[in-house]
Amino acid sequence: MNDDLAALSARIDRTNELLVRMLAEVAKTPSTHAIFVDAGYLYAAAGRLVAGTEDRRAFDLDAEGLIDALIDRARTVFADSRLLRVYWYDGARRRIHTAEQQSIAELPDVKVRLGNLNANNQQKGVDSLIRTDLESLARHRAISDAALLGGDEDLVSAVEAAQGYGARVHLWGVEAPDVRNQAEPLLWEVDSQRTLDLEFFKPYVSRRTAPAYDPAQVARPTRENVRFVGAQIAAKWLAARGRENLAELLPGHPYLPGSVDQDLLVEAEGLLQYSLRGQADLRRALRDGFWAHLQGQF
Repeated sequence: MNDDLAALSARIDRTNELLVRMLAEVAKTPSTHAIFVDAGYLYAAAGRLVAGTEDRRAFDLDAEGLIDALIDRARTVFADSRLLRVYWYDGARRRIHTAEQQSIAELPDVKVRLGNLNANNQQKGVDSLIRTDLESLARHRAISDAALLGGDEDLVSAVEAAQGYGARVHLWGVEAPDVRNQAEPLLWEVDSQRTLDLEFFKPYVSRRTAPAYDPAQVARPTRENVRFVGAQIAAKWLAARGRENLAELLPGHPYLPGSVDQDLLVEAEGLLQYSLRGQADLRRALRDGFWAHLQGQF
């Protein structure tokens, strides 16, 4: 009996020793954090805050400088933690990187994930990508903390999934000049909240200046010329976006979504080297040419 007790006591001592050693190793292992950026939210909120507009075409954003600033801020917030990487979520036609997205993807410690863009330039699938990454990293204990820069209520499920595996999720937001730009249910679910203000974003966002066209030096184009340019742009639009997005656009005829109409105007002015602002007849000719080409594909 005494021998059995002695053997049991020895096993217990050995188990305790292993537990102490394991806990000591865990204590020496640094915690890890990652930064998750919903680029759609970032561009809209930062553009509105600094440039007074959510239209990406109206301002430039220094993504590299901003990402470095986010990493530095995280280094301060998570002082005893190391960075895993920055995840950058954005939308693109057919999930094909734009030149800007490609340059961001080439930055060190940055992973670009792309959802799709529909005909109205609305992101599709980005929230599910964020949830997949957050949940996977938390489940595999790859991160202990997640800084989430976003505001969509659909991100609540991503937060809950990561928290279910023990990760802490910290919501970062962009200062809102008027109404709140983050959903309340999202604010309720996260472990902490932090707002990045105007001074934080000012160095990285700058409003573009519109190209100036001198009507005195450029002859006014004919309606036929403008209509032809509209058809040219429609051909490029269709090649880039495909028939699936065309099917979404056609029911709105003769009206174009605001974002598509603005893109059409800007590109046409560049090709014509002539301002179509205030030229109602030429704007109609431009849209007529655009629609005529698209409808001719069916």
